[in-house]
Amino acid sequence: MIDSLIGNVESQGIFAQIAFCAGLTLIALMAAKFTIVRPWHKLVTSTEAEWDDLIFASFKSRLYFFVILGCTHLSMSWINGPDSELIVTLTPFFSVTYIILTTTIASVIVYYLTPVLMERYANKSSVTVSGGNPLISFFLRGVIWLTGLLLALNELEIELVGLMASLALFSLILGFAMQQTIGNIMNSFMLAIDRPFEVGDRIEVEGVLGSVVSVGILSTKILTREEKLVVIPNNTLVESTLVNHARGGGDGMARRISLVLDIGVDYREDIAHVKYTLLNVAKDCPYVIKSPKPVVLLTELGDYSKMFKLFSWVKDYTDELIARDWLLSEIDEQFATENIVIPYPIAVKLDELQSDTPDKSKASRQRVAKAQMTKVDNKQQKERKKSKSRVKEIKKLLKNPDLEKNEVEELENEVRSLENSLSMFEVDDD
Repeated sequence: MIDSLIGNVESQGIFAQIAFCAGLTLIALMAAKFTIVRPWHKLVTSTEAEWDDLIFASFKSRLYFFVILGCTHLSMSWINGPDSELIVTLTPFFSVTYIILTTTIASVIVYYLTPVLMERYANKSSVTVSGGNPLISFFLRGVIWLTGLLLALNELEIELVGLMASLALFSLILGFAMQQTIGNIMNSFMLAIDRPFEVGDRIEVEGVLGSVVSVGILSTKILTREEKLVVIPNNTLVESTLVNHARGGGDGMARRISLVLDIGVDYREDIAHVKYTLLNVAKDCPYVIKSPKPVVLLTELGDYSKMFKLFSWVKDYTDELIARDWLLSEIDEQFATENIVIPYPIAVKLDELQSDTPDKSKASRQRVAKAQMTKVDNKQQKERKKSKSRVKEIKKLLKNPDLEKNEVEELENEVRSLENSLSMFEVDDD
């Protein structure tokens, strides 16, 4: 039946063949629309992900073009004959178009799918960064396009040996001329793999402190607190010691930052009273998080004062300066209320600073503070012993070879959290 139909069309002449081919092309387009495009459209609209919508939008137009191109190729072969001079001449160009079209589809899929896969298979328990996905996508797409162009040139019967030799010589000359530039490009891939920071992190490189605003192929741009834009070559980032002030937070809290204040008081001040006052100020600060809890330690007996360190933690490193201002202002007010003296580095006679009448209210506050700090210290020691015991217990459990991968990750995360709390003197007081 099909053969007789084709024979009838051929007997009607070339215009009938063209009309018949146009009709078949329209049918093929409708078939592609109802069997591929519409079902796929329903599928992608039913999901909340954006990447599949973007792939679908790019693929749909290429699919229609592929159908029209294929139908045109088959129609010309039928009308002119598969062995005609025209078809023999045009077939390599049709093949090149198929290859380039397929290459564009693969490139688009890699472009939209790479960030999704990188995010999905990243270790959720560790601190991760973004900014490297575009570089990995660029590399993969480069490989796809290089492969596609080589296949296309092969279809056109262009001599690849001479071309590759010329490219090798050109690459060698270009490599010597652009050594630093190529080094920056390669190191950008190293940064993408190692992932030491993300856009928005506050980093310090060779004395330059600022927030990362962009990561490029050749350089990384940092905005300082004075709003100066500093461009740092990627070579420098890889070869230098880099301090990321936004990545030190424990338990995967990447934006958390520790805030340490050095406070000196007069030698005649009671240690417990000073500690208790500083702890209360830190706990009342709206920028300081509740866990890890603030800690005050006596760190030095200086020439003029007893030196204390107030350890506290701010949820977002962008609030560091505001939190520091709040704490220092409140400490100054509370020290004035509690009659706690901050000494000056000058030589004075002790009797000049001593009052003839003792401050009974201050002595009472000192006794209360000492009792409270004794309670806090005892709880701290109990919590530290409990944490150390739990760490030993988990390390024994990790030696079990029958543990699942997710169980091992959970136990390792718990160990890191406990060891982090031990190093930061975490206290659980009422």
